[in-house]
Amino acid sequence: MTVFVYVNTSKQVGDPEHLKVFATTDAAEKWFEENDPEGVAFEYPVIGSNVIGTSAG
Repeated sequence: MTVFVYVNTSKQVGDPEHLKVFATTDAAEKWFEENDPEGVAFEYPVIGSNVIGTSAG
């Protein structure tokens, strides 16, 4: 299982708007269309994920 992480570098660490974590590319793309069309999210594996049918990194 992976997630997509967006970092708003204009916000300080700990600010609720500093990080956005998306479960799917569709969720990320929709958020970007509405909030930051030029932004990007990076894909990261979820460590310790116990979701059936996926492999944890």
